[in-house]
Amino acid sequence: MSDNKVSRRKFIGNATVAAGAAATGTLAAPAVHAQTPVTIKMQTSWPSSDIWMDFARQYIERVERMSGGRIRIDLLPAGAVVGAFQVLDAVHDGILDAAHTVPVYWYGKHKAASLFGTGPVFGGSATTMLAWFHQGGGKEFYRELTQDILGLNVVGFYGFPMPAQPFGWFKEPVTTVEDVQGFKYRTVGLAADLMQEMGLSVAQLPGGEIVPAMERGVIDAFEFNNPSSDMRFGAQDVAKNYFLSSYHQASESFEFLFNRDVFDSLDDDLQAILEYGVEAVSTANTALALDQYSADLQTLQEEHDVTVHRTSQEILDAQLQAWDELIPMLEEDEFMKRVLDSQREWVERVVFYELTNAPDLTLAYEHYFPGKLSL
Repeated sequence: MSDNKVSRRKFIGNATVAAGAAATGTLAAPAVHAQTPVTIKMQTSWPSSDIWMDFARQYIERVERMSGGRIRIDLLPAGAVVGAFQVLDAVHDGILDAAHTVPVYWYGKHKAASLFGTGPVFGGSATTMLAWFHQGGGKEFYRELTQDILGLNVVGFYGFPMPAQPFGWFKEPVTTVEDVQGFKYRTVGLAADLMQEMGLSVAQLPGGEIVPAMERGVIDAFEFNNPSSDMRFGAQDVAKNYFLSSYHQASESFEFLFNRDVFDSLDDDLQAILEYGVEAVSTANTALALDQYSADLQTLQEEHDVTVHRTSQEILDAQLQAWDELIPMLEEDEFMKRVLDSQREWVERVVFYELTNAPDLTLAYEHYFPGKLSL
C-alpha cells in the first residue's frame, strides 16, 4: 500500500504541472477577440428632468451589467430625435433602436393601444393588469395588435405597475361633476374619451408641454402621472389643489419598445437580457416610485402650500358611469371586444381573490397613524 500512496506534495506538484500544460495549451490557441459591444439608441417620451428618466436609467444599468458590457444603451430624452408621441414610428422605421414610453402615446393608431395601459377599470389595479399581460393572454393580444393588425416592425415588453394616477391639478377645489363641466383638461389615451364623456374639453399634450399650456390658459386643469413628475414640471407653480385617486388611468405600465430587426439580430442571451431586464427593473422602479412619490407629495404639501384632496365619490361614480357609456362603443371593434372580454374574465377571478384576501390596510394605518387620512 505504501507503493500506491500519493503524497500531498506529489499530488500538488502533479496538479501544478497539469495546470502549466493547460496554460501552455491556452496560450497556443488562437487569440479570441472581445466582442464589440452592441450600442442601442433608446429615446424616452420624457423630459430629461423627469423622474421617469431615472427609471429608464435603472433599466440600462441592469441590462449593461447582466450583458457584461456586450450591450450599451444610449439614452436620450424626449425631443432629442423625435417628439414624445412619435417614438413608436421612429422605432418602427429604424430611426431609433428602442424607446421607453407608454402605449397611450400611440393610441391614435388604434384605440386598443390604451387597453394595454389605461383602459376601463373593472376593479383591477396596475399590478392586476400587468399580471393579465403576462399570464392572462395580454401578451398575445399585444402581438396581434402590433404585428397582425398594424404591421409594426417592433417588439414590446411591459413593466412597472404604476400607482393609480391622480385626477390632477386644479386652481380651485372641485367636488361635483358640475364643477368640472367645460374645463379644458389635459390627459391622454382613452382617458381623453372618458373626460369628454363627462363634459370636459381635452387637450392631449406630452409632459413637457403641460405647465406652459396652463400658464397660457390653453388648459384649465391637468393630470400627468405622479407627485414627483408633477413637481419637477412645476405643477405647484400654476395650481395649488391636487386631487389624488381616479379611475381615468388606474392601471398603466411602461412600454419598452425595440425595432424588430435590431432585436432579432442579437444573440439569444442578449435578447433574453433585454426582455427579462424589464421584469427585473419593474421591481426597482416600484421601490423608487414609492420612495420618491411619497416624499415629493410631502414636499408639495409642506414647502409649496399645495392642498392634497381625495377625489370626491360623486366624481368617481361619474367616471365609472362614463366608462359604462364608452365600453359598448369600444366593443364595436371586434379586436377590442375580445381584449375587453379577456380583461373582464381575468379581473372577475383574480380580483375576487385579491380583495377577499386583503386585510383592511386603512384600518391598520389609522390605528398607528390616527388622523393622517382626514383629507
